[in-house]
Amino acid sequence: MSILELYEIFKQNPIITTDSRNCPENSLFFALKGEKFNGNHYAKDTIENGCSYAFVDEKEFADGKKIIYVENVLETLQKLANHHRKVLNTPIIGITGTNGKTTTKELIAAVLKKKYKTLYTQGNLNNHIGVPLTLLRLEEGHEIAIVEMGANHPGEIKTLVDIVEPNYGIITNVGKAHIEGFGSFEGVIKTKCELYDFLEKNGGAAFVNKGNDLLLAKTTKIEKVIEYGNGSEFSATIENNNPFLVLKWDDSTINTNLIGNYNAENIMASVAIGHSFKVDKKDIIDAIEGYIPQNNRSQFKETAHNKLIIDAYNANPTSMNAAIDNFNLIEETGKIVILGDMKELGAISEIEHQKIIDKLENCNIEKVIVVGCEFKKTKSNHAIKLENVNELIAYLDNEIIKNKLILIKGSNSMKLIECINHL
Repeated sequence: MSILELYEIFKQNPIITTDSRNCPENSLFFALKGEKFNGNHYAKDTIENGCSYAFVDEKEFADGKKIIYVENVLETLQKLANHHRKVLNTPIIGITGTNGKTTTKELIAAVLKKKYKTLYTQGNLNNHIGVPLTLLRLEEGHEIAIVEMGANHPGEIKTLVDIVEPNYGIITNVGKAHIEGFGSFEGVIKTKCELYDFLEKNGGAAFVNKGNDLLLAKTTKIEKVIEYGNGSEFSATIENNNPFLVLKWDDSTINTNLIGNYNAENIMASVAIGHSFKVDKKDIIDAIEGYIPQNNRSQFKETAHNKLIIDAYNANPTSMNAAIDNFNLIEETGKIVILGDMKELGAISEIEHQKIIDKLENCNIEKVIVVGCEFKKTKSNHAIKLENVNELIAYLDNEIIKNKLILIKGSNSMKLIECINHL
């Protein structure tokens, strides 16, 4: 089946599902495969449960009518998404980076929604499956789209930008993350900058933090570069960060619901993009002030006993250091940190975890609790070391903690959010 033939089917059935348990009317099921599942086995069930068509890449499951064989289901999904993107020709902003890309995406979306009908990546659907699913949600009425792109192996951003074909791009930053997959920090840089490579070759525009010398140097051949951050038109000073970030931009004050001075550059990225797309200044500020972080990213939560800063969705040396630096600046007594292992660091894992412990020895923090086998290997004079979140919960139930400001930071797989109800 050609992409043109598939696209005609899609226009009549514009809902895409990859979950055999979710089969709405007028939907197409794409039978994806993973290490522990094979969607081909459920194709027949999806037709019986309401899907109009199913696409499989194992011939034994095809019937040539409602269940259609294609050579590779994932590639077919990606090609369909790219074709749909080309047909609608909606302006697209592509966003990637080691840290802050989801928060920045949400801020940009909040700003642009003030003026445009905006499509943007939901949650963390930023990989080789999530990106095409996002594009296939594009409708003729959408005036602009923001597509988040993540990567943990070399070449992944190139794969995604070739599907998305963005007109604009932003790399929030490049840090030490997924080193195990990339092989080196240089591998991280090369892969993230594949977004810039696409913009350069296709006459796109880049938004870049003027304070990031590494990224600024990579944009010299891009036709149009809009700078934000220190030294640019879109710079801000931090007026307060105790715990919520307050910025002074131009002659205006921006009172945010974000925690962490590192979020200032994410905010100013959304300001620069909003201004470039002619969103009114007051609307830009209103959008930023109205944004409340979700998904355990820089969230503030006040329980019956404590105040929590929850940043437990992701962790790498760059974001961990930034979170600790910011926490150390907050003027409050009785501060505690609960940190979980930073995953996928490969050969540098031991030294990076030790660096975090060494840093904490010199911070104004009452108690340090670390969780995970990597942190357990470190040498420390003061840290309480626990194996996993279950040990952490048992510790918290035994050692009642009250009237403290607590930073909770770690990789999502450490499941630190499970301890929140015990604080």
